[in-house]
Amino acid sequence: MLQNSMKQRLTWDDFHGPNLGYVQELYDQYVNDPESLDSEFREMFDELGRPPSQIKKAEGSLAEGIQTLQNVQKIASVVKLAEDIRTYGHLNASVNPLRKTQEKKVLFPLRDYGLTEEDVKAVPASVICKDAPPTVKDGLDAILHLKETYKKTISFEFDHVHSFEERNWLTKLVESGELFSEHSKDKLVGVLNRLAEVEGFEQYLHRTFVGQKRFSIEGLDCLVPILDEIVAKTVSAGTESINIGMAHRGRLNVLAHVLGKPYDIIFSEFQHAPNKDIVPSEGSIGINYGWSGDVKYHLGANKNIQEKDAKPVKITLANNPSHLEFIDPIVEGSTRASQETRSKAGYPEQEIRKSLAILIHGDAAFPGEGIVSETLNLSQLSGYQVGGTIHIIANNMIGFTTESNESRSTKYASDLAKGFEIPIVHVNADDPEACLAAVQLAVEYREKFKKDFLIDLIGYRRFGHNEMDEPATTQPMLYDAVRKHPTVKQIFAEKLLAKGIAEKEEIEKSFDMITKRFEAAYRNVPKNKEDTIADIELPAPVSNGFPAIDTSIKFDVLRKLNSELVTYPEGFNVFGKLQRILEKRAKAFEDDRKVEWSLAESLAFASILKDGIPVRLTGQDSERGTFAQRNLVLHDSKTGDEFVPLHHLSSADASFAVYNSPLSEGSVLGFEYGYNVASPETLVIWEAQYGDFANAAQVYFDQFISAGRAKWGQTSGMVILLPHGYEGQGPEHSSGRTERFLQLAAENNWTVANVTSAAQYFHILRRQAKMLLREEIRPLVIMTPKSLLRNPNTISEVQELTESTFKPVLEQNSKAQVEEKVTRLVLSSGKVAIDLGDFYNQIKEDKEWVHLARVEELYPFPAKEIKKVLSKLTNLEEIVWVQEEPQNMGGWNYIDPYLRELAPKGVSVRYIGRRRRSSPAEGDPTVHKKEQVRIMTESLLRKH
Repeated sequence: MLQNSMKQRLTWDDFHGPNLGYVQELYDQYVNDPESLDSEFREMFDELGRPPSQIKKAEGSLAEGIQTLQNVQKIASVVKLAEDIRTYGHLNASVNPLRKTQEKKVLFPLRDYGLTEEDVKAVPASVICKDAPPTVKDGLDAILHLKETYKKTISFEFDHVHSFEERNWLTKLVESGELFSEHSKDKLVGVLNRLAEVEGFEQYLHRTFVGQKRFSIEGLDCLVPILDEIVAKTVSAGTESINIGMAHRGRLNVLAHVLGKPYDIIFSEFQHAPNKDIVPSEGSIGINYGWSGDVKYHLGANKNIQEKDAKPVKITLANNPSHLEFIDPIVEGSTRASQETRSKAGYPEQEIRKSLAILIHGDAAFPGEGIVSETLNLSQLSGYQVGGTIHIIANNMIGFTTESNESRSTKYASDLAKGFEIPIVHVNADDPEACLAAVQLAVEYREKFKKDFLIDLIGYRRFGHNEMDEPATTQPMLYDAVRKHPTVKQIFAEKLLAKGIAEKEEIEKSFDMITKRFEAAYRNVPKNKEDTIADIELPAPVSNGFPAIDTSIKFDVLRKLNSELVTYPEGFNVFGKLQRILEKRAKAFEDDRKVEWSLAESLAFASILKDGIPVRLTGQDSERGTFAQRNLVLHDSKTGDEFVPLHHLSSADASFAVYNSPLSEGSVLGFEYGYNVASPETLVIWEAQYGDFANAAQVYFDQFISAGRAKWGQTSGMVILLPHGYEGQGPEHSSGRTERFLQLAAENNWTVANVTSAAQYFHILRRQAKMLLREEIRPLVIMTPKSLLRNPNTISEVQELTESTFKPVLEQNSKAQVEEKVTRLVLSSGKVAIDLGDFYNQIKEDKEWVHLARVEELYPFPAKEIKKVLSKLTNLEEIVWVQEEPQNMGGWNYIDPYLRELAPKGVSVRYIGRRRRSSPAEGDPTVHKKEQVRIMTESLLRKH
């Protein structure tokens, strides 16, 4: 009965006895919620159509009912078999180049499913594989087709993709055979020649520069044809820029063949010969060099390509130090910036097609580096998504000397991507045609669904980690197999010869021409090595620092901006407490003419937008502000609708973007840095929830933001806001770690400030914005306040915003102070300076002997301004630096030598603050208060 009922078209008459009720229940589910059923059952009911109008419980014999139930169970078993092949078929795939005869672990025997070949034959092929090619005639053909499809040199993991539409689309492309189309002779020969270039380049370096590091691509040669194919397909679809991030492995080859970095320049870097005077013979290639430089396998480049009558396309390989995956969010940020237009008020307009991100990961780094997971988490967030990134794992199945089973707890290096529902393709690096198929799937998926896709390119590493070590020391058996294994160029050449696609003479001639190109390029390399080491000289704009910048603004202009900032649509319900704050701000230019910190910030943003400069602000809770101070996005208390006043300024022709970021300091800071590098005209601001949390992004400060210009000539004007100040809240909510930024401060690489008034904050933001497109620009690190946000001593007069400018040093004088009486100069910065001012004002006894000055800009050190203060204090006996932080933290170790150099003869320099400690602050608020009182007393009261 099974065969009779299943070989022909199913009808409702095929279901009898007690099973009819079960099928009816399934049909009801099909009608009400079809997506809750497996696709095979949906196909079955599509074929059955509507049931008879009067369906009654059949009155068949019990035996007949049991037989019918068994039929349905058989169908279910066949469907389960097909789904298991789709889900686990990758375990049988031939994706490891070194294990072609690997034992098949999952054979899917029919007996395990209670089936025979006749049972499977009886099921229509369309129920098992609706997208099967016409050659598939019955159920058994369909099962064999699936087994063959999922055991090739390319395998697939889609089961973790929750979207039915996406999974069905992916499955159709794979199972229909569309993915495995034939390529033209020219295409295949072109790939072979590319592989010859890739291999020849590595072998030439190996012979010519013996023992030098190059992190060879060999074993993963197909990475270059893969990138070629991605570039070709996306550019033809309208992409205008492509941003690539990768670590060391294969980087020189990618620079040479994808970016077009001339061979002679690369050879000169090996030769330690001058390379900056070598002019590329053709094409447009940009290579960034800072004054201190970097090793050749860290450097990036960019190339402009242009087809006839088409827009130019820019391909960029990002500079990347030896911190592997930390380049990932930087590339994402650069891509987002390239996709956006920022010339209109409101949020920037994003066009995904304009730019593509490609991230090339190491197989040990992808599951091992947490920044990868943080970056993947950005992929679907509104402020950070780039419409899909193509990820490639350059998988040589080994770290330095660490094998896969020692470096990860998952079967595949790619398994992390499953948690983010990213489709995964594993592909054998020895099969170029399979690699091209992987690219087709990746590009088409990204184009259709605007989501990430991952290609796990599985190969091997022909030499040691950096060509200077002997890998057989730790992996003798593996490297015995590697030595015996032919290269992909050899394998593919033999395949094309066997198929008659290429002639041996043509191949040999082509290979010979490639070798001659290397030799000709090497002859162009200067032979005179640089034996003398020249002093590193900074470019003049960098060494000179910021010029004087006028950041004042007319009163009427600022008043109008303020009026627009506190205006919202009629009928918009602002939360009661916030409404009172807005009403107070509205009167700032009419009544007391006082501007508090958050209003000064909003006015700075508004005035910057008025100047046509876009602003992007992100961080955890940045829309409202961690301390409920900012409120740039208003929420209707009844409907939840949002309104952003900065989007509705009458005179702004630039975008303003503010986003609450995910709980990830590293990936978000990296993203914003990449955004800023690609969009230097934008004031990009990243804010830490508390300054201490910037610890989690330290690599970006150390390797990119502080040193990127010196190493690579990579300019950034981004702003980092780090809430700082000792409030008795414990070690992790006190210090923005000012000392770390000062320790990295050199060569005018950035500005580090700890300002104490709303006006100072207003002007330093405006100064940064006005400098963005000038050579002098540099990042700005500000230790922003917490309790000071609402402290009346930080409030500024409106006049200070409209008529003044930023001052690196501020003095606090009593009205009757006589400078000749001053014997102690107390210098401080940030919140402790406000505390000192409060304490000073409360002193009833003689205080003319002490003079207070606030160092608002710590780096570059304001020597000129402090010297001017010192020149007035003719009877000075000591200079005291006061800080809240322990003596081994904060500004003391940085500022001490500067003060000793400036101190007049006979004037001592000393420190007042907390003793040296391992922890930034006390955990007990009572102890904290006691310490603060001690610091104030010791600083401002005479000892009796």
